Amino acid sequence: MMGAVAYRSRFSTLIFSILLSASFLAAQAAKPATPKPATPKKPAAPASGASVAAARGKTLFQRDCSFCHGRDAMGGETGPDLTRSHLVTRDVGGDKIRAVVQNGRTDKGMPAFPKLQAAQLADIIAFLREQTKNAESKPGARRGVDVADLQTGNVEAGRAYFNGPGNCSSCHSPTGDLAGVATRYIGLELEKRMLYPENAKSKLTVTTSSGQTFTGTLAYKDEFHVGMTDADGWYKSWPVSEVQFKIDSPADAHVEQFPKYTDDDIHNLMAYLQTLK
Repeated sequence: MMGAVAYRSRFSTLIFSILLSASFLAAQAAKPATPKPATPKKPAAPASGASVAAARGKTLFQRDCSFCHGRDAMGGETGPDLTRSHLVTRDVGGDKIRAVVQNGRTDKGMPAFPKLQAAQLADIIAFLREQTKNAESKPGARRGVDVADLQTGNVEAGRAYFNGPGNCSSCHSPTGDLAGVATRYIGLELEKRMLYPENAKSKLTVTTSSGQTFTGTLAYKDEFHVGMTDADGWYKSWPVSEVQFKIDSPADAHVEQFPKYTDDDIHNLMAYLQTLK
């Protein structure tokens, strides 16, 4: 009997200890955690004068230039990638860039921006320099076509194609209309003109009912009339029902050549054309 009482007493003590421990743990869990001291943040490095200027230049560039050259200066629908432009990469002092921006290149479709102030031009140049530096640090991310990419063909094979199967020499001459063509057009622009000459003027030959023949540049044509500008700059037109006429479109010959080209033909012809400086 005494043994049973002692057992019950020990059992009660054990239960009490368990409950006490549980209450202690719950109280500890309810205590708010002691906050750790915050690690002081390092102050941000102040922006350099060049980066501040580039930021201002970015705003100006995106306002005035991005419609051609893209918002990041890496090329748009009509303008080249300026981060790979020789004008930008070789112009240490910025004078050449400044002159082009102020005066434009109307022959290549670039308008002038004479109202930009000297400080604004300096900011745009700073932006171009920063973008060029970024592009050079990521060579695999370029979007444009480098001139070196188009210099893989064989010059002599290209010359033979020009004078032979390509029939290019029937319309063009390396000492005539193509003299200096590789200086006027570089890289991809030259290849685009080789494959499809934009704005190439068509020749119009008209023979009247009396047998007179007139030759000039096609200026107008619809289902009723055809017109030309002659060598002296005079405009002439005739009803199509009263004359015979022939239109010689140089672009048509280039289009007809598309299915005949092989990859080697294009590379070799480009290699040859790039020697015509």
